[in-house]
Amino acid sequence: MWNGFCGKVVVFAGALMLFLAGCGVGRQTGRKEKTLMHVFAYTPLDNATQQDFMSFENATGDMVGKIPGLRRVWVGKLREPVPAENDRIRTYGVAMEFDDLQALEVYAGHPVHTDWVKVYERVRQRGTTTLDIMP
Repeated sequence: MWNGFCGKVVVFAGALMLFLAGCGVGRQTGRKEKTLMHVFAYTPLDNATQQDFMSFENATGDMVGKIPGLRRVWVGKLREPVPAENDRIRTYGVAMEFDDLQALEVYAGHPVHTDWVKVYERVRQRGTTTLDIMP
């Protein structure tokens, strides 16, 4: 009888530890971020080359670590096109994660951003659909 009881306690303790570990993981992956997301969609230029797009993607990624408060970037084609003014369709997008609004403001005036805009202009038509998601 004692062995059966001990076995149940061990199984229960193991199950409890597994449950608590799962709760911990859920909290880590499901928590609300305290960062700002700067997201924009754009319409590509018809004459932009694959090399232009690769240069743009590299230049976008290279800003991380050079502009204070810029944490991560994502560059790619939108899953679904977004209609815009003048019958344009936005088919590509960028998302940038910043520490906060102040970091976004630093980015806007930073010399690295100024150089990045020159590369960006080689792949997109003027105008973007932009939004900032605040924490």
